[in-house]
Amino acid sequence: MKICVTSQGNTLESQVDPRFGRCQYFMIIDTDTLEFTGLPNPNIDGMGGVGVKSGQLMADHGVKVVLTGNVGPNAFQTLQAAGIEVISGVSGKVNEVVNDYKQGRFGVAREPNVDSKFGMN
Repeated sequence: MKICVTSQGNTLESQVDPRFGRCQYFMIIDTDTLEFTGLPNPNIDGMGGVGVKSGQLMADHGVKVVLTGNVGPNAFQTLQAAGIEVISGVSGKVNEVVNDYKQGRFGVAREPNVDSKFGMN
């Protein structure tokens, strides 16, 4: 299954990025093989709608679960509409987060955990 962990770098040793829509990288990881792609976020400098665009990007890549520090209401709604589960409040190294996910240590978010403009500089 494909999951995505928002990341500050493009390796499994990178730290989780606390932002979804404006994260540095989307680490798209196959939980069975641990093969991964560090996808630079094309929406990071967007003027608006980055949560929605990033959510659509996850759907385009066949992601089933997103693990991130924070997710706003527009991104959350887009991910839910695409059938993608969201796990928020995540921190640490990407590889550790993947391991914790595989061991069932996280619960699925029921709502966004930040306001819509959280990730803006």
